[in-house]
Amino acid sequence: MDILDRYIDQLLEKSTPQAPVWNLEKIRAGKKSTWNYIDGCMIKAIIELYHITKNEKYLQFADDFIDYFVNEDGSIQSYDPKEYNLDNVNAGKTLFSLYELTGKEKYRRAIDTVYSQLQGQPRTSTGNFWHKMIYPNQIWLDGLYMAQPFYMQYELTYNEGKNCADSFNQFINVYNLMRDTRNGLYYHAYDDSRQMFWCDKVTGLSSNFWLRALGWYAMALIDTMEIMPESLSQEKTRLNEIYKELIDSMLPYQDEETGMWYQVVNRGGIKPNYLETSGSAIFAYAIMKSVRLGFLDESYFQYGEKAFNGICKTYLSEEEGELQLGGICLVAGLGNKEMREGTFDYYMREPIVKNEAKGVAPLILAYIEIMFHEGK
Repeated sequence: MDILDRYIDQLLEKSTPQAPVWNLEKIRAGKKSTWNYIDGCMIKAIIELYHITKNEKYLQFADDFIDYFVNEDGSIQSYDPKEYNLDNVNAGKTLFSLYELTGKEKYRRAIDTVYSQLQGQPRTSTGNFWHKMIYPNQIWLDGLYMAQPFYMQYELTYNEGKNCADSFNQFINVYNLMRDTRNGLYYHAYDDSRQMFWCDKVTGLSSNFWLRALGWYAMALIDTMEIMPESLSQEKTRLNEIYKELIDSMLPYQDEETGMWYQVVNRGGIKPNYLETSGSAIFAYAIMKSVRLGFLDESYFQYGEKAFNGICKTYLSEEEGELQLGGICLVAGLGNKEMREGTFDYYMREPIVKNEAKGVAPLILAYIEIMFHEGK
């Protein structure tokens, strides 16, 4: 896939920590670069690219990028743990690898800085982290990906596994609270207080199945299971059952022609619903990775590979000598300030963009799984 290598190089050559070209949210808002989950997704993918290719340029780029934000004392520029925003934990995942690869003590200190947020993060009545301080009592599927793999890794690496059960239980609560038992899909968000305008007053749930949220949740499961040791084999088996159920529930909605999925997963036939890149790339990655790690059997690989090839065919193109990845939903949430009410129309209203990290990073991760597979 020379075309993808070229595309990745094109993005890296144009990006600095102060101005990454893949962070369209910052660019469109005219805001300066900060510690954020979008760059965290991208840098994590670049570190994984280094692991498989051993090409030093990827490690150099990732190290330079994160080094820019991390101070010697372990504090992180533009990041306040007491903002209690789970999105901000995501970039912390890069610190484990970078500390191991570079030995920089400031990375080890920064891991503790990010962990301090989880120690104080407010919780719902079920014990789940609030998605953000500004979204009280709410669980979003996105938040499991942002925080749980980091939480589990910290506990196992630096805390003798003391709170692994807490992380596991947060997944179980989501399974019990947010999954529709009829189709096996999960709603985007849940309000424990039943106060928000977007939630059902009986169930507390938002009203639709958003592709990328389901993807975040799938990645949260696979990335957390990947690091769980033998001593947590029972918990790991249970998460694997939940994960397999999720994938089995997604497959009937996979588009036959492209292998992709729709922005609102179960409403493929309704215009203007569209085949969305980021969530499809996430599922491509998650499915292929879980086959490699033995969480799904080999027969599933074809579904991930089909999604990967479909994205490249449908949305990766060349314009004026530059590669472009399209079909990416810029952002979607459920909000108090903006009227993000979680209806089908809402998910259709959000901008569709090109070359944004939430689509690019999982496509790189899926590409890495293709490399693993071909290297067998």
